[in-house]
Amino acid sequence: MTGTDWRRRALWLSGLTIAYNLVEGLVSMHFGWADDSVALFGFGADSFIEVASACLVLWKLLDHGNLARERKATSAIGWLFLGLGAGVAGGALLQLAGRRHPPTTVPGLVISALSLAFMVFLWRAKLRAAKGLDSAALAADAACSRACIQLSAVLFAGSLVFLAAPALWWADAAAALALALLIAREGLGMVRAARSACFTGGCGCGH
Repeated sequence: MTGTDWRRRALWLSGLTIAYNLVEGLVSMHFGWADDSVALFGFGADSFIEVASACLVLWKLLDHGNLARERKATSAIGWLFLGLGAGVAGGALLQLAGRRHPPTTVPGLVISALSLAFMVFLWRAKLRAAKGLDSAALAADAACSRACIQLSAVLFAGSLVFLAAPALWWADAAAALALALLIAREGLGMVRAARSACFTGGCGCGH
């Protein structure tokens, strides 16, 4: 496959990511707010981080090969992750302090299960595109999708625990804290990579 073919595929994947995550984000945040679930609300907010990441990739692809643009896109995606991680952690701590819990976690179970299935496809496709174009920004965007898979798994587990044992009122907040740590770890790695003097714009997928 030629570089032009990979670029066209990367553009298509970015568009698909934006469309899917806009829907997922709105639905998740609606149910998270309605059911007082910090984990589900934070998961929905992460969907908009995915949208922002895909938009940054589109911006980067408009001038493929520009190292400065590659570095800025990678760093910006990392900072988006760090900001979201801080917000989700703050909400979870407030939930724990108030000893609050959602009345149900069924929406979380359904949404996270659907997300797991779809995001695995997106993650693998983005990784192939990142390798094909040797792009750090595309690799960072693939990391966003991988993080979404991890978040989906944590949300699914936390929702299942609370559904099976409602006495564990802290399960939703604990899941949200785990989500925050995963998000922040990804973001810190991206920011450090973009700031490194060794940054070449390559995805490093082969190392």
